[in-house]
Amino acid sequence: MNHFLDIHRTDAGDLRGIIDNSLAMKTARAGRPKGAVDSEQPLAGHMVALIFEKPSTRTRVSFDVGVRQMGGETMVLSGSDMQLGHGETIADTARVLSRYVDLIMIRTFDESVLTEMAEYASVPVINGLTDRTHPCQIMADVMTFEEHRGPIKGKHVTWCGDGNNVCASFLHAAAQFEFDMTFTGPMQLDPEPEFVGLARKAGRSVTIERDAVKAVTHSDLVVADTWVSMHDSQSSKERRHNMLRPYQVNAELMTHAKNDALFMHCLPAHRGEEVTSEVMDGPQSVIFDEAENRLHVQKAIMRWCLGV
Repeated sequence: MNHFLDIHRTDAGDLRGIIDNSLAMKTARAGRPKGAVDSEQPLAGHMVALIFEKPSTRTRVSFDVGVRQMGGETMVLSGSDMQLGHGETIADTARVLSRYVDLIMIRTFDESVLTEMAEYASVPVINGLTDRTHPCQIMADVMTFEEHRGPIKGKHVTWCGDGNNVCASFLHAAAQFEFDMTFTGPMQLDPEPEFVGLARKAGRSVTIERDAVKAVTHSDLVVADTWVSMHDSQSSKERRHNMLRPYQVNAELMTHAKNDALFMHCLPAHRGEEVTSEVMDGPQSVIFDEAENRLHVQKAIMRWCLGV
């Protein structure tokens, strides 16, 4: 059984197969109405549970639409619907859901909820996001880069800002897809040493650079993410803004990257904070291709999980 829990837990060959399948399915749908079903219906007769402890736009819509395009059905559940982990253990919830559905996608806070769900479920489990990692997003980012610039192997990615869960999955991807990374941000928000070490152990160069201008030099891809979470207090938001302001991605900073460097952001973005509208809407930005590709790559992940 194939769970998709994190990029570094998935075989590199399987990851490459998922990306290739994503591109093939996207090409096959070119020019068709958004609501049209795929010519192949690999999820026909399958029921997929989509569990959201955290609010979501892109994850919810892209998984729901992807299942429907492939002929399956979805059951969307919120944490409040299920009271996940309150009154019933995660393990028992996993056992029960496995009797009803063929696949579980969960977007949650604590990584332990994901891992316990996968341990006790008898159907595949997909990590839709935890506070620690966001693997589906980075698979879409790799797909997007390769659509525009060819193989990501040997390229250089610079992450600007907070070494958060999305940054963590980029470091996992660096190890598996063989590209190098630079992190630029305040020391207090450095990525987890475990994830940096994992990429370095795989032979990748991972650099910590406090000067944003130096960090983006020679970059093929510059990436940013929101500075604050919806759950942060106002005082926390102000402190983070003060720390992160030197790492804003703006037009001047992008001039120091390679001429053909791309810009990515997983969205939602706070325009004028972590990135300016001039960059988001500029010629180097591929943020909306990146958002669309969540749909295609997650379809390929579900097919890989189910072996269909």
